[in-house]
Amino acid sequence: MAGAFQYKPKFVDIRVRPPTAEEAARDDDVYALKPGERACDHPGCRLAATARAPKSREMLNEHYWFCQAHAAEYNRQWNFFAGMSEGEIRERQAQSATGDRPTWQFKASRFSREAAAAAHGFGKGQGYRDPFNLFGGGTARAAPEPERRRLGKLERNALADLDLDEDADEAKIRARYLELVKRCHPDSNGGDRSAEHKLQRVIKAYQALKKAKLA
Repeated sequence: MAGAFQYKPKFVDIRVRPPTAEEAARDDDVYALKPGERACDHPGCRLAATARAPKSREMLNEHYWFCQAHAAEYNRQWNFFAGMSEGEIRERQAQSATGDRPTWQFKASRFSREAAAAAHGFGKGQGYRDPFNLFGGGTARAAPEPERRRLGKLERNALADLDLDEDADEAKIRARYLELVKRCHPDSNGGDRSAEHKLQRVIKAYQALKKAKLA
């Protein structure tokens, strides 16, 4: 009697067949971006970006866009005071106390712009200022220094992995990349894989610079 009520599965042998090429191609659509989405800025990532992070402390208004996993990884490594001395940190904290705005006295100083303009005109018959030396009455303005390239944290780290300066151009970056790939590849070292980790960092760094349109 007990055997009559014993559970007997209808299907005993359930086998999962491998997907066909057409099904595998459809599975790749999981990584396809939908309209309005943007790709994650992390090199090699195919997921949609959902979070943003500042590029560096000098570029707080410019952001990377990451997926959730890479945003969490970037935030764990973020240190606003990285590379600053103790004096620079204290100065930055003091500036933050005033809202990063300069403070000044209401009383005019003898070194003020107005005082300097008046002193320059006294005894010379010149009652006007000529800051651009249009009339040859003063010293010419110094030529402005060329603006330095603004780089985020990912680009700085990528250039460091390639042993390059921050002002390296596209040709120099590509030449250095090819040199390091040839040097670190196992085929160039008789099958020795000791430099394989360095090779992966070099490839990842080059991908990051290409994504930033620097290479």
